[in-house]
Amino acid sequence: MFKQWTALKRHWTLVRYVSAVLAAWVALSIWTFSPALHRHPFSLFLAAVVVTARFFGLGPALLCCAVSTACLDFVVFLPRYSFALNTRDDAERLVVFLALAILVGSLSRSRTLAELRAERSMREMAAIVEYSDDAIYSTSPDGTILSWNRGAERLYGYTEEEAVGSPIMRLAPPERYGEIERNRETLNRGDSVESYQTERLRKDGTRLPVLLTVAPLRNREGELVGSSAIARDIFEQKLSEEVARRSEKLATAGRLAASVAHEINNPLEAVLNLLYLARNDPQRAQQYLSMAEQEVGRVARLAQQALGSVRDTNALGNLDAARIMDEILELYARKIEKKQIHVIKNYRGNANFSGYPGEVRQLLTNLLMNALDATDHAGSIHIRIRAANQAPGRHPGVRVTLSDNGTGIPSESLRRIFEPFFSTKKDAGTGLGLWVSRGIVQKHGGSIRVRSRINGPHRGTAFSIFLPSAQVATQVA
Repeated sequence: MFKQWTALKRHWTLVRYVSAVLAAWVALSIWTFSPALHRHPFSLFLAAVVVTARFFGLGPALLCCAVSTACLDFVVFLPRYSFALNTRDDAERLVVFLALAILVGSLSRSRTLAELRAERSMREMAAIVEYSDDAIYSTSPDGTILSWNRGAERLYGYTEEEAVGSPIMRLAPPERYGEIERNRETLNRGDSVESYQTERLRKDGTRLPVLLTVAPLRNREGELVGSSAIARDIFEQKLSEEVARRSEKLATAGRLAASVAHEINNPLEAVLNLLYLARNDPQRAQQYLSMAEQEVGRVARLAQQALGSVRDTNALGNLDAARIMDEILELYARKIEKKQIHVIKNYRGNANFSGYPGEVRQLLTNLLMNALDATDHAGSIHIRIRAANQAPGRHPGVRVTLSDNGTGIPSESLRRIFEPFFSTKKDAGTGLGLWVSRGIVQKHGGSIRVRSRINGPHRGTAFSIFLPSAQVATQVA
């Protein structure tokens, strides 16, 4: 095989250089049999050099230059069939031709190589697009599908023949039509649409979660000619995230159950004592029973609050951040008292916002538990809740800031605290609490920020979350 390849390569090299000589001979033949071209011999031989460079390379083009120069000297210029030039002007023109031919041949070859590289890149890009696992397709400015790769066929179930020429709306559930229209308006203005999670429809009607990226397509003049979209199936990712969230929810429920067990121990003990006193002191039995009833009410209230923290609800509700925070503080009062932590509350303004009750309780519980774990004995935790705006001109909402004077988080860890399974508590934590917390904040259309110092007079960590008050919380697909 190697010998055959070597022989074939040698044969092709011979063909290239023979073709260079033939190109010069063709130019000479045309000049000879076309009297009208006798005034422009340089153009013919220059064209021969360009053609040779274009199709056979720079080496054959240089040979064609040499043969063309010989033809001009020996045949075209007087005296013919002699290498002696008649005038100095002929020699200068010959030198100029030789230099120009070499230059034009080099430029022509460079352009050919550039075009070949561009063509190869286009083929490679086309192959990448065609065989990508992601769904990649393009649309016209009015939303008509223009191209459709194999990944799109696998993801959506439509063949290329079925998809091309149809409206992009057929890929979305009816409630997502407004989203597609907003994307189209954004692209037609020349802006890009950042990657986001959404839901799309397969041919069989089933829904699937996708990560969608949309970008404008422009021609050489910079005019908008359409858009390209990349859709990635994130069903497995969403499934694993849901498993991780449920795992963290179970861990939170376990910590809550331990805390509630401690909290209800005192009132239950008080009830037993009061019932004993009521049995042995009939005259004051009514007073003791009333006090026992209050303690039982406290137990019921603690149980109700604990149930509200772990109950899974998908219904949006009007929530009071201050009230939820106070209920969580009551649930963990025993732990706060045991560590002698001083909790400083600063509530101002209307703390109502729109949210999912169970998830908001989990969010605030995660932040409080992190602060309790990081705060030393007899430390302090500041909780500030107030009405605020996320930014000028944005939706109003509630900002909850929870800060402690604990150990702080090193800067190298601070950049990773929202990653799943990353924990600064070594074996004590699951590493999912802050990751889940950020997901809850994003689901509500809010934001979460953190700052921390490990030394100095202002040592500690502060988390600040913003939750919109209006009905802007969105269900993540």
